[in-house]
Amino acid sequence: MPNEIRTTALFFAPFVSSPMRVEPQWIDYNGHLNMAYYHVLFDRAVDEVFALVGLNQDYIEARKASFFAAECHVLYKRELTEGDMVRVTAQLIAFDDKRLHYYLEMRHASEGWLAATSENLSLHVDMTNRKVTPFPADILANLAIMKAAHAQMPRPATVGRMIGMPEKSAITLGAPEAERETETRH
Repeated sequence: MPNEIRTTALFFAPFVSSPMRVEPQWIDYNGHLNMAYYHVLFDRAVDEVFALVGLNQDYIEARKASFFAAECHVLYKRELTEGDMVRVTAQLIAFDDKRLHYYLEMRHASEGWLAATSENLSLHVDMTNRKVTPFPADILANLAIMKAAHAQMPRPATVGRMIGMPEKSAITLGAPEAERETETRH
């Protein structure tokens, strides 16, 4: 429409997803949410947040492009059980012409405790040739607005965290003093 007025996108910091319920079929033999379904819940929130910048099903169909997960680092902090309601917050940490770096926190919807975090890197992909490609200008502009809103938030302490085992004191296993083998106690 020639007289259409375009408004600047508004992004909350952080973005907060719709409430989501832990489904009975997602509970494993330990009686808690199976690790795979934390990813399902995070992924549903990612769909919500990036739809705000224009990355949704319509984008895929109209522009023949999407974004794919390239790396994910999840920290499981507290068990979720059947019927628990959660919300996921999202913070855009950084972006460039082809990549998105973002951080997610999953919290119990009514009690507020932290269940898990997820740090992610996604790539913009041309769906025709399945190759990484630059975002179009309008998507980059929306990402810049989202990043400006999210830049007011503190950088999460776990962003960039590496998996590793901290050094523990060594213990000895049943050999004479001079010949003892050491093992790290967990």
